[in-house]
Amino acid sequence: MIGKLSGRIDSAGADGVVIDVGGVGYLVSVSARTLASLPAPGGACSLLVETMVREDAITLYGFLDVAERAAFRTLLTVQGVGAKVALGLLGTLSPGQLAAAIAGGDRAVLSRAPGVGPRLAARLVTELKDKAGFADPIAFAPVTAAAHAPPADPLLADVLSALANLGYRRGEAEPAAAAARAAQGEAATVETVLTDALRALAKA
Repeated sequence: MIGKLSGRIDSAGADGVVIDVGGVGYLVSVSARTLASLPAPGGACSLLVETMVREDAITLYGFLDVAERAAFRTLLTVQGVGAKVALGLLGTLSPGQLAAAIAGGDRAVLSRAPGVGPRLAARLVTELKDKAGFADPIAFAPVTAAAHAPPADPLLADVLSALANLGYRRGEAEPAAAAARAAQGEAATVETVLTDALRALAKA
């Protein structure tokens, strides 16, 4: 499975962007917000990728950061939400705004997204309000570039990058992230370690 692509923007359109990686063009579907943040054709970019495989197609979905990808994955757990609707929600609302709307039960805000009517908005609130991350809007706040040198563990490096850009100092973030990483062992993912680290930091 493809988890990340780094290359140059070859073209962009309604279907997403084509990223040239070593001469191979990958068509990646992205949200409107992500598309607006990408450079013009010819510019360098790096996207986290969610690969979805069906009998008739392999589709790539791209995200600027861990927060957007985690929100996308969580949205897909809701009945009636497919990849198109999930991208529509993330194109209308940032991950932080989406989390806040769900936590606050704001169906009107959720209904602004294409393909989301009153019934689906209600289902989103009902099914996601108590889920990790959506119950805590800061867990899906926008992530920007981190300034710290990454540790040897790539997974831990991604978690510390996200925490640094959420405003946590390296000295307070690293113990919480390292403890969560160690506790989860081989089953750890960036999203689960980040969630546990944020819980620990919130209690500190």
